[in-house]
Amino acid sequence: MRWSRLIDGVRRAGQYGTAAEAEHVTRIVLSALGGQVVGEVRVELAHRLPEEGARVLAAQIPVTQPLTAAEFVDDVAARIEGATAATARWDVSSVLSAVAECVGGELVTRTLAELPRGYALLFGRADLVPAA
Repeated sequence: MRWSRLIDGVRRAGQYGTAAEAEHVTRIVLSALGGQVVGEVRVELAHRLPEEGARVLAAQIPVTQPLTAAEFVDDVAARIEGATAATARWDVSSVLSAVAECVGGELVTRTLAELPRGYALLFGRADLVPAA
């Protein structure tokens, strides 16, 4: 997939007015995600993303303790001037749902298995919990 196609997917998903706005948000979210994924999943994500996205993702130093989904959204909000938790959640979901389309369902499933619970909704998937 080409970078412009990924950005167009983010622009449509997030209803951003311009490609530049969608690209800005995409770079921030991929940067934040790059700190959360490690090992084989990180390598595979970088391999399947367009080159520009792979560079952003791979340039981040992985954290030793992944953030919860809510903490991840808060981290993204802190990186976007004027963002709130609600707008950051929209931005994260817009980018990660486009990334999911780009990298494929199997890799998204493996990525979610490596992250704390709660990220599925950010990738545009149901987060089903078995009944207790």
